[in-house]
Amino acid sequence: MESNHYNDPAIIGGCSVPIRVNRKSKAEPTAVNVNGILIGSSEVVIIAGPCAVESHEQLLATAKTVKTGGGLILRGGAFKPRSSPYNFQGLGEEGVIMLRDICREIGLPFVTEVMDTRKVEFVAEYADMIQVGSRNMHNYPLLKEVGLTRKPVLLKRGMMATIEEFLLSAEYILSQGNDQVVLCERGIRTFETTTRNTLDLSAIPMLKHLCHLPVIVDPSH
Repeated sequence: MESNHYNDPAIIGGCSVPIRVNRKSKAEPTAVNVNGILIGSSEVVIIAGPCAVESHEQLLATAKTVKTGGGLILRGGAFKPRSSPYNFQGLGEEGVIMLRDICREIGLPFVTEVMDTRKVEFVAEYADMIQVGSRNMHNYPLLKEVGLTRKPVLLKRGMMATIEEFLLSAEYILSQGNDQVVLCERGIRTFETTTRNTLDLSAIPMLKHLCHLPVIVDPSH
């Protein structure tokens, strides 16, 4: 049987790198276009905003601050994954529409998280960029569904994921035809308990070495 070359990963730096994300498939770095903002070009792109969208007043004030402070993309959580089922879970669809309306008023594109395959189409209709959070990095049906949208995707590294697993999750999205993926290093769980996560800065040059996708850092955790 003839081998499908997409199933044949490259070994780079001791890491098995799937074919679509590795530099053997595309030598030039990918720049992801988020409504005119290029992530992966020479420009430094700052993404900022509230962890959770709580009210119109809160979001409007934060968006104005982000714009004034030089931020180019607003982030805000409308669907929030929480460790406890009793904590605030976000405003849901109302929050997504609020993000759209305020960002149009302020003049910023926005990124927001999707957690459920049933909500992907809705979020893709309103958001400029879709976020797949740390807890859902291994949610393969969600990754495939997001890949079908052709929307820019912000993929966060799982809190206990290896670099190889991180790249394989990105491969799920690219395998559906969407190469507009930004990798986000946001810290991993280690033996350290005084901080929530340990920011793995060494992963950033390694990811840049292994794949052609742009890499950003989220130090907020």
